[in-house]
Amino acid sequence: MGRLFGTDGVRGLANRDLTAPLALDLSVAAARVLAEAGAFEGHRPTAVVGRDPRASGEFLEAAVVAGLASAGVDVLRLGVLPTPAVAHLTSALDADLGVMLSASHNPAPDNGIKFFDRSGYKLADEMEDRIEAVVGGAWEPPTGAGVGRVRDAYGAVEQYVAHLLSTVPVSLDGLRVVVDCAHGAAATVAPEVLRRAGADVVTIGAAPDGLNINEGCGSTHLDALRAAVREHGADAGIAHDGDADRCLAVTASGEDVDGDQIMAILALELRAAGRLAADTVVATVMSNLGFKNAMRDAGLKVVETAVGDRYVLEAMKEHGYVFGGEQSGHVIMLDHATTGDGVLTGLHLLSAVARSGRPLDELAKVMTRLPQVLVNVRDVDRTRAKTSPEVAAAVAAAEAELGDGGRVLIRPSGTEPMVRVMVEAPTHDEAKAVADRLAEVVRSALG
Repeated sequence: MGRLFGTDGVRGLANRDLTAPLALDLSVAAARVLAEAGAFEGHRPTAVVGRDPRASGEFLEAAVVAGLASAGVDVLRLGVLPTPAVAHLTSALDADLGVMLSASHNPAPDNGIKFFDRSGYKLADEMEDRIEAVVGGAWEPPTGAGVGRVRDAYGAVEQYVAHLLSTVPVSLDGLRVVVDCAHGAAATVAPEVLRRAGADVVTIGAAPDGLNINEGCGSTHLDALRAAVREHGADAGIAHDGDADRCLAVTASGEDVDGDQIMAILALELRAAGRLAADTVVATVMSNLGFKNAMRDAGLKVVETAVGDRYVLEAMKEHGYVFGGEQSGHVIMLDHATTGDGVLTGLHLLSAVARSGRPLDELAKVMTRLPQVLVNVRDVDRTRAKTSPEVAAAVAAAEAELGDGGRVLIRPSGTEPMVRVMVEAPTHDEAKAVADRLAEVVRSALG
C-alpha cells in the first residue's frame, strides 16, 4: 500500500480508492493514536464531523462516525459546511478532533478525509504517519458505556457565521455582490454571511445535488461568475471551491482577481491597520513575480515556501507571521482562522472595497501580474530535475535572457513522473517561447 496521506489528507476516487472500510479504519486509527498521545487524558473524548455535499460523503460520513464511536469517541455531526468551519468549530466546541469529508476543488466522484487537532490545525505529518501505521491493525474496542455516542449539531454553524462577521467592523451596505458557491459546502453559509454583512447578494452555484459540485462553476471555472456579474451590474464577484477554503474574485468589468492580487490587497489593509506581523507575507514559489515586486515596492517582505497551504501555514506558525496564501486562492488569516478560509477571505476583500470607497478593479492594480506560462513535461525522471547539468545550463541561460523582468521555476511533481516548467516574462509570447524551449531540454535530458 502506498502512503495514504498526501499534502491535504487522504484523497481519492470514492468507493474505489477511498472506501467505507478505509474511512472507518482511518477513524479508529486516529482515535487510537490520539488516545496513546494523551490527547484524551482525563476526559471523555469528542469529535466533530462535517462534509461537503458530495453523494459519497453520505456513506463516508456514516463510516467515519461509526469508526470514531466504536473507538469510544462521542461524535457531533455538523452536516454540510465548509472545511474552515469544521476547523473553527473543533476548537470552538472544545472537541478533541475534527474530521472533514471533502475533495475540495476535485470533481464529484472524488472525496477525501482530513483531520484537525483540538486547536483547529491540520494534524502534523508525524501524527498522520502514526495513524497510517496502525490502520487496520488489531485493537481492543470498548464495550458498554465505553462506546461513543452520536448526536447532530447542525446548528453549530451559526457560531462559525457569527465568528466571521465579528472579524470585520465595516458594513458592506451598498455593494452588490455575486457569489458562486460551486454547488458546494458554502451554498448556504457564504450568501448568509455576505447578506448579514450588509451586501446585496446574488447567488449562483448554490443548488448542490451531490453530483454537481465544482461542475462548470466555482473558483476553477470563472466564466459563469463573470457573466453573472455583468448581467446583474454587480460591484464584484466572489468564487469559492467545493469546500470553500479558496476564494477568487471578479471585478465589475469581468476581470479576474487571483489569489496573489487578493493577498496584495489584504496585506496592505493589514499593514495600514498595524496588524501585519513583521510587515511580512508568506507565499509559495508559484506566486507571480508581479506580487513579489508589488510587496517590495510597498516595503513589505515576502517569505517563500514550497507549494501547498500546509507549508505556508508551517512557516507562519514557526516565525509568528499572521498572513499568507497561494495564487490559487488559499488565503490564511491567522488572527481569525487556522486554515485557508474562502468565505473569510471574500468578506475581508469586500470590506477593503467598502472601507476604501474604491472599486475592486482599482484595488487590484496594486500589482501588475506578469504573464505566466506553465508546461507539464510528462513521463520523465523527475528525480533528476534538480541535478541535471543540461537542465541547469538551460535554466541559467533563460534567466540571463529574462533578467529582472522575468522568472523561471523548474519543479518536479510530488506524485507523478512529471516536471513542471513555469516561466514568467513581460509578454505571454516571450514566456511561452522560453517555457517551450526549456520543456524540450527537460524532455531530452530526463526522458
